[in-house]
Amino acid sequence: MVEAVLIDLFSLPANLQNNIQGLVRNTLETIEKCFSIPSPFVYVMCCQSQGSEEYSEQESLHPALRDFQSLKKRLEVVYGLTTAAVLYTVKQRLDEKDLSIIKVVLPPFRKDLMKVYIDHLFTAVYQFEFEDLQVASNCKNLQKAEPRSEEQTLATWDVTLIRSEIQMYLESLPSLKGQLTILRSSLIPDDIFLHGFTTRTGGISYLPTLSSCNLFSSSKRRDPQIVVNENLRRLANAAGFNPETFHRVKTDHANAVCIMGKTEPDSYDGIVTNQKGVTIAAPGADCIPVLFADPVRKVCGAAHSGWKGTLLGVSMATVSAMVSEYGCEVKDILVVLGPSVGPCCYKLPHESAKEFHRIDPKCVRLFDSACPYVDIRRATRILLEKGGILPENIQDDSVTDQNQNITFCTACHPDKFYSHFRDGANFGTQIGFISIRD
Repeated sequence: MVEAVLIDLFSLPANLQNNIQGLVRNTLETIEKCFSIPSPFVYVMCCQSQGSEEYSEQESLHPALRDFQSLKKRLEVVYGLTTAAVLYTVKQRLDEKDLSIIKVVLPPFRKDLMKVYIDHLFTAVYQFEFEDLQVASNCKNLQKAEPRSEEQTLATWDVTLIRSEIQMYLESLPSLKGQLTILRSSLIPDDIFLHGFTTRTGGISYLPTLSSCNLFSSSKRRDPQIVVNENLRRLANAAGFNPETFHRVKTDHANAVCIMGKTEPDSYDGIVTNQKGVTIAAPGADCIPVLFADPVRKVCGAAHSGWKGTLLGVSMATVSAMVSEYGCEVKDILVVLGPSVGPCCYKLPHESAKEFHRIDPKCVRLFDSACPYVDIRRATRILLEKGGILPENIQDDSVTDQNQNITFCTACHPDKFYSHFRDGANFGTQIGFISIRD
């Protein structure tokens, strides 16, 4: 069932401009006729010329709109200087109402262009159908779009121009929820390594659970990759690294480690390098983003350690890769545990909690309950120390510094961090990142 209809009048050819009211009227009549109550939300995309008054242009459409009483609270004309600006505004309206199934009514010559915009600004959460803008003789035109038999592929330069237009628009947007904030550890020497842990502020993601500096996109979430890339660009500018040489682990909640410069595995939760100017990163939204630094050999690493990865020893696997690949000595390696869910909030089913109890009974509270509280940070520290990492070379502020310089509980601080445990499936993601200075 179509939840919203998008009517694209942004770039009509000259011979249709004089008949714009008629086109809109015919399209709305078909929508009103074909859909039962409640009718879908309707958004009319229009171009706002430089220096023009939006309201005077909207008034020119009023005769075509005023008779549609069933749509009056579900009908909005959206103006902008570019297709990217208008479509992104429409996306915000759809997301406010949690709408996902959209019919796009547009001139045939705009279809291929619109698909490129949609591919960049939307994810697989949304479903789009397309209909040619025309006088419809029956309701079938708004039920199912038929694929065109003579689809033409857009030239590469057209796609590049569209992507550039979108990027320029996103770059112009103000940051949300305050300035971009980076947490840094005093344990990692700043003259050798560039590093930090991000918080949720200073980006452009507007969905409540993703706002604002979300740094991960997936087909199951509403934040597209191009928005995440803009958040990353802003982070890179603030931190001082090159986003073009940025590598994030491909999480599998296991213990595989990628060696930069060698064949990249399909998935891995640890990554190590001795290459200067390359920034590596691990995500976290309750799971621990762990950073590793050897100032003697000038080697660094990053790991994503959730409860499964912790039990599988991903942190020590990352240490072992630094030792075997680059000749690091365990005693020289510094390890910092980033923002992650604390034992104050994190629960696991009893069977999983038993595995942490075997590491150390102090890793579990209320052990006899169905879902005990689990301390994945303590388990990580114990496993690292058993592997030879010196206790004084591990930073976990939850035990070493009650002022919480870095190792905050993500679930306890909704103003600072994302949390899967707290926010549910459509959660945002922060990262820990590190690189070797040139």
